[in-house]
Amino acid sequence: MFAPRVGTIEDMTYDSSRFAGRIALITGGTSGMGAATAARLLAEGAQVIITGRDRARLDAAVERLGDRALGVPGDAADLADLDALVTAITDRYGRLDVVFANAGIGAFQPVGAVTEAEFHRVTGINFKAVFFTVQKALPLLPDRAAIVINASFGPYRGMPDAALYSATKAAARNLTRTLAAELAPRRIRVNSVSPGYIDTPAFRAETTAAARAAIATAVAAGRTGTAEEVAAAVAFLASDEASYINGQDILVDGGLIAATPAPML
Repeated sequence: MFAPRVGTIEDMTYDSSRFAGRIALITGGTSGMGAATAARLLAEGAQVIITGRDRARLDAAVERLGDRALGVPGDAADLADLDALVTAITDRYGRLDVVFANAGIGAFQPVGAVTEAEFHRVTGINFKAVFFTVQKALPLLPDRAAIVINASFGPYRGMPDAALYSATKAAARNLTRTLAAELAPRRIRVNSVSPGYIDTPAFRAETTAAARAAIATAVAAGRTGTAEEVAAAVAFLASDEASYINGQDILVDGGLIAATPAPML
């Protein structure tokens, strides 16, 4: 019986043939969870397209990922940029098999401090970009393709200063379910991942070392997660191994929502 080759990325196993011949799009793929997912899918045989607004960071990410990665600059919340992205993918590959709508931002402020401009900025990146990324990608997706949306643990609990952020992520989670229903006739599966506290460059920029240590005590796993652990969940949901999982949200949070560690009792 054929045994697929198995390698290791950041102490995580992978099947180097799981995505052989498949084309995957990852928005916001220059760092953090997007970059880790790009590396994971490439290691498992995919051709990968990543996007990013900063051309220098995008070029650097593509150089790290290798010659099966294509970088397309653009803002996922800009429909003209999304149209250019679709044209680039059509010209290079002609189709997509996997979409990871990952581009998003954290934005935290008291409800009274949210300006109209900030409202439009956050909803534009965290929801509008997701919605239109999927819409624009649909003509390139064959039947039985897979879509994964990056949501958040935020909507699972009320948190101060997170009203706008959590609302946009709740919208993304709900989009997962409604798209799963709408695309069911084509057998296109749509799921989401909801990361907890994940150690990414953005997370480190927004927190102090003391805050990160305090956060770890609230997680049953006793630590923050890694971008590679989120990437593993995305790869599973996008793979044939998850063929009967649809319309679901998978928490990748070390037990943050479901379990209270003893020190917190």
